[in-house]
Amino acid sequence: MTTIALYNLKGGVGKTASCVNFAYLAAADGFKTLLWDIDPQGSSSFYYKAKPKTHPGIKKLITKDAHLENGILSTDFELLDVIPADNSSKSTDIMLEEMKGNKNRLKTVLKQLDKEYDFIFIDCPPGFSALSENIFNAADIVLMPVIPTTLSIRTYYMVKDYFKEKDLDISKMMCFFTMTDLRKTMHNEIMNELYKDKRFFQNYVPYLSDVEKMGIHKAPIMEFANSSYAAACYRELWTEIKEGVLE
Repeated sequence: MTTIALYNLKGGVGKTASCVNFAYLAAADGFKTLLWDIDPQGSSSFYYKAKPKTHPGIKKLITKDAHLENGILSTDFELLDVIPADNSSKSTDIMLEEMKGNKNRLKTVLKQLDKEYDFIFIDCPPGFSALSENIFNAADIVLMPVIPTTLSIRTYYMVKDYFKEKDLDISKMMCFFTMTDLRKTMHNEIMNELYKDKRFFQNYVPYLSDVEKMGIHKAPIMEFANSSYAAACYRELWTEIKEGVLE
């Protein structure tokens, strides 16, 4: 089982759209896949129309006696399941409280599913916290979408510094460019500079309207625009990521 956490320190960088599309593509490749929406905004759950009549509550999913399977829902797509977000206002506070002082709580909980899934994708909330440290420890890959702009690059370096400060395995941190516009000189210059860091995949996701339309269709891009350039970009990027993971 490979756990991939989609994370960024800030929002609005294409994290959730990427998580939704990668999970879809993994399942389409024949891998048993789970997407766990930990972001209280619940956008991944929204895209997959995953809303249980009653949510078991985040506390029942992450305490030491948790049964994670109680929160799993099937989707309309073969081999793809979802644990939808707990949208209660206290969910983040509960997660932080449960994980304070135990940076391996999430890793222990996920071990329950070791024989059940090939890939687990986690849609993470932004920010640094006990929860993010738990996610970084539990994940095999911390996959970070980065817009090639000054502020996004600043957050990239802040995350790198956080990994060093917390003595986390920096090799887990892998990145890709998103919302790129190669007509902009700054985007080209930043991408060319950061590719030297050897932490970025070569394929990237341009700024495209089809990505924004995911919210209208409540579906991954491949379901409503399979022949589009956006779908092709995600497929090529997923192939590169998959080959890097499975090699």
